[in-house]
Amino acid sequence: MTPPDDATCITVGGDAPYDVLVGHGLRGEVVTMLGRGAHRVAILHAAPMAPTAAAVRADLEGRGLQVLVLPLPDGEAAKTAAVAAECWSALGRAGFTRTDAVVAIGGGATTDLAGFVAATWLRGVRVVHVPTTLLGMVDAAVGGKTGINTAEGKNLVGSFHPPAGVVCDLDTLHTLEPRDYVAGLAEVVKAGFIADPRILELVEADPAAAVRPDGLHARELIERAIQVKATVVAGDLREQRAAGTGVSREILNYGHTLGHAIERAEHYTWRHGDAVAIGMVYAAELARLAGRLDAGSVARHRAVLTSVGLPLSYGGGNWPALLEAMQVDKKARADRLRFVVLDGIARPSILEGPDPALLVAAYKEVSG
Repeated sequence: MTPPDDATCITVGGDAPYDVLVGHGLRGEVVTMLGRGAHRVAILHAAPMAPTAAAVRADLEGRGLQVLVLPLPDGEAAKTAAVAAECWSALGRAGFTRTDAVVAIGGGATTDLAGFVAATWLRGVRVVHVPTTLLGMVDAAVGGKTGINTAEGKNLVGSFHPPAGVVCDLDTLHTLEPRDYVAGLAEVVKAGFIADPRILELVEADPAAAVRPDGLHARELIERAIQVKATVVAGDLREQRAAGTGVSREILNYGHTLGHAIERAEHYTWRHGDAVAIGMVYAAELARLAGRLDAGSVARHRAVLTSVGLPLSYGGGNWPALLEAMQVDKKARADRLRFVVLDGIARPSILEGPDPALLVAAYKEVSG
């Protein structure tokens, strides 16, 4: 597609390619992303996004579409089987067919849930994501992963369902609480550690600017993080590429093994980015103890994350409970834990079945 003036178009390749638009004033592009053929559209939105949902509804109805608006609970509370079932019932009552579509407006939890509903309704209808948080733009809305949580862990039920398109309107970032924006930076920094060191350099050059949506390099940081994810998922949509055969999508889980365990231990009251930040430090310490990563790179993790106000340690929970949560993580194979680690900056790899003593020793480096 031809992007509007001042918008950047990042294409996610693969079997079902789609575009991610990044820029300002892009709300009207939702209609373009939907394409032709839809008669009804369901807007699933986080509660605080009601004004944006109303504006998108007006745009869609102006094009002659029937619109159903479904508010969702805030945050991870949306990602339950009960909420998904309520959405399915609403689509059924409205007579949604396979040619109709879903629009998701909100943060990562909203796009995860809405994507799952779209993937499972009639075995798959189109979905356009309109992420309104930094986390949603650089991570959840891009890549086609959808999911809900269970009592046993995060995102254990889900599917791969690439969207028809993603609209990242940077204007919405100014509505975020500063702490939420900072939490989203964890996924940006992650992209720097696993693939694009320029991201780290930009943060290191001006940390104070990095924590603001109007910062000097904010747009470049966002676009670089999206490009990292787009490149990785294009070659491995379903996270099935074997180690040693190219870039695996699994590398995007850097910091997420312990991060997800912390989120579960805290009953999903923690910000995802805060948990992932600690998870990255843990993975770096684990790699150092395993002889895979130098001490200077571990120190760089701590310095970069500290500079933007992200946490480095976790004082809650207990190790046995965290270990149990990690053992049901999606990345585990049989009874063997798998961690994405670094052999160097932008050199991700897998550490499988590490010595339990190393796991405990690494945890001591981040607990307190």
